[in-house]
Amino acid sequence: MALSITSEGTDVAKYLAAKGVTAFVLKYRLAHTGEDATQEFTNLIADRQKFVDTVGKVIPLSIADGQAAVTFVRQHASEWGISADRVGIIGFSAGGEVATGVAFRYKPEGRPAFVAPIYPATTRFKDASVPPDAPPMFIAAATDDQLGLAPDSIALYEKWRQAQKSVELHMYAKGGHGFGMHLHNIPTDHWIDRFADWLALQGLLKK
Repeated sequence: MALSITSEGTDVAKYLAAKGVTAFVLKYRLAHTGEDATQEFTNLIADRQKFVDTVGKVIPLSIADGQAAVTFVRQHASEWGISADRVGIIGFSAGGEVATGVAFRYKPEGRPAFVAPIYPATTRFKDASVPPDAPPMFIAAATDDQLGLAPDSIALYEKWRQAQKSVELHMYAKGGHGFGMHLHNIPTDHWIDRFADWLALQGLLKK
């Protein structure tokens, strides 16, 4: 319903760029709202079924945008001097659902090199099968997620682990939902550093 474009977009891109990573920020399709989408979300989330009905139709479109973005960057990689086989996707909350959708539903030309869902909603993928050539995955969330999404991250981790695919999970005791790049003087402030460590472990911070 709304894009947290700074804390979960440009600030992440700037951090990665400082590490030598070329970053793109995707604005994917959202449910239609009025002037204050954040307030509408706050009011609507109390009624889960109404919330699901409201956003349910747009989520497949958002995931399609994620798929298209990875494919587009891969197809144009040589123009930007980057490696097509090292293009991945990171997403937060609903964007984490977008990233998860890409992880499950990519086509060969749009296979991500890595996927990083951060406090994602993943229940729509509970019956989905992990692809045979699934990319490595990094997941971060907080146990006290006020939207109740901590189990989604654990379930996603278990899916990847049981499929014997590379996966790393960071479940913080405190941080709530939407910590992104906000500073709260708690360990969630450093999730992005752990993500960078993980990228390095994958060999993705080498030129």
